[in-house]
Amino acid sequence: MLLALAEFEHLEPPSADGQRRIIVDIFEKKRLKLFMASERGKLVGYALYFYTYSSFLARPTLYLEDLFVLEEHRRKGLGFALFLRCIDEAVKQDCGRMEWAVLGWNKKAIGFYKKLGARRLDEWHFYRLTRNELSQVSRGNPNAARSLKRTRQGQGPPPSNNSGLKY
Repeated sequence: MLLALAEFEHLEPPSADGQRRIIVDIFEKKRLKLFMASERGKLVGYALYFYTYSSFLARPTLYLEDLFVLEEHRRKGLGFALFLRCIDEAVKQDCGRMEWAVLGWNKKAIGFYKKLGARRLDEWHFYRLTRNELSQVSRGNPNAARSLKRTRQGQGPPPSNNSGLKY
């Protein structure tokens, strides 16, 4: 299913090691939760989610990472059923909200979410550090550290494991 999602989103699929890690993270480490949709015993869709936390609401947030149904099984209500199952879970877990991201070109998904009353959050900008960038900043890479130091406007060096901060 994940390979089909990667193809649909025009992304590189996870490596074999990545595919093994996600299985462990879902079923052994319980970092992620999963709802699955099937037809005649065949897996045809899934919703993958996890929880974050809103300090302002003082409640968990259900974050929907993936919602995907194989193309030949769409328009049957499966995506809607998976999405509603996530909403029910968010209510059950007393979440303050549910959030997700959608690719800008995916007009069908955007229309689906709008019909449900979801709104796009234009006031928020999402940022990302890749695994490589995390490692560089953590190790005190001069270029990464210099860039971070500029954005901190002279507040001292970026935090690291030996900065005296308690984790």
